[in-house]
Amino acid sequence: MERRNRSLKALKELKTINYLDKNEKAVHLKEWCEEYLINQSISDFDLELADLKQLSELFFVNIHFLKDFKEQIRKELIDNKKLKKFMLNS
Repeated sequence: MERRNRSLKALKELKTINYLDKNEKAVHLKEWCEEYLINQSISDFDLELADLKQLSELFFVNIHFLKDFKEQIRKELIDNKKLKKFMLNS
């Protein structure tokens, strides 16, 4: 029962994270992964089929979000470097 409760808590938190703004979402996804996936495997989750489908959809959506977020941050870093170089040359 404890494993099921932990799994349901993890799913609920992941659903909540999905509604945060971009920066908060990225931070909370990292924390969620550290809490639920570092020491345990995803196969340790004890969820019913409908809940597993929701979890897999959230994983898919969040993986794409993180890829896009990473690209956005990379572009911002490049822009900041260009701006810094321009400011130093002025």
